[in-house]
Amino acid sequence: MTIFDSIILGIVEGFTEFLPISSTGHLIVASQFLGIDQTDATKAYQVIIQFAAILAVVFNYKDKFTFKKINLWTKVFLAFIPIGTVGFIFSSQIKALFSVEVVAVMFIVGGIVFLIVEKFFILNENILIDDVEQVTLKQSIYIGFAQIFALIPGSSRAGATIIGALLVGLSRKASAEFSFLLAFPVMCAVTAYDLLKHYHEFSDENLVILAVGFVVSFVVAYLTIKLFLVFLEKFTFVSFGIYRIIFGVLLLILL
Repeated sequence: MTIFDSIILGIVEGFTEFLPISSTGHLIVASQFLGIDQTDATKAYQVIIQFAAILAVVFNYKDKFTFKKINLWTKVFLAFIPIGTVGFIFSSQIKALFSVEVVAVMFIVGGIVFLIVEKFFILNENILIDDVEQVTLKQSIYIGFAQIFALIPGSSRAGATIIGALLVGLSRKASAEFSFLLAFPVMCAVTAYDLLKHYHEFSDENLVILAVGFVVSFVVAYLTIKLFLVFLEKFTFVSFGIYRIIFGVLLLILL
C-alpha cells in the first residue's frame, strides 16, 4: 500500500462510515479498484482508520461523553447488545458472506428500503423525537435489533440504525445522531477485536502510511458528521436511497 492508497482509503472510510451507504462496501470496492489485496497489513490499516472515525464522534459530541449522560449511554449500550451478541456468535458465517456480489445486492435492497420508509415517513414533525436523550429504552432496543441487518456486507451499519430509528419515531436528525453515538461501542468492539488479531502488523515500515490514513480518516469523518446534520435540516434520505440503487446496479454490471 502506498501513501496515495492510504489517502484514498482514508477519505472513503471517513466519508462513508457515518452515512447510510456502507463504509465496508465502499472500502471493498475501493481496495479492489486500487489493486490492494486483503492482507493482514491491510486489515491492520483498516483498524487504524476505523479508530480515527471513532475519535471523530468523540470530538463532535464531547458534551455527550460525560458521567452526566449515563442515562443516554445506558440506552446506547442496550442498543449495542443485539449486534454484539449475534456478531460474536455467528462471526465465521458473517465473514463467509463478504463478496462484491453480496455488497452490490444489499446496496440495492437497502436503497429500496430507504425509498419505502421515506415514502411513508411521518410528516408531522411535532410528534417525532428530535433529541437523542429523549429516546426510550424500548425504542433503543428496537433500534438495536434493526442494526443486526448491518452484519450483512453492504447493508450499512448507519443505514440499518437510521431506518430502525425512523420506524420507531425519531426525526431524521435524531436518527442520524443516535447512529453516530451507537457507532462508538460497535466500532470500539470491532476495532479492539481486530487490533488483537493484527497488532503484529504495526511496524516502523508502514508507520507513515498508517499515520496518513489516520489523519485523513479523522478529518473527513469529523467534517462529514457536521455536514450530514446540516444536509438533513433541508433534505431527506431519498438521495441516499437512489445512490445506493445506482451504485449497486453499476457493481453488478461491472461484475
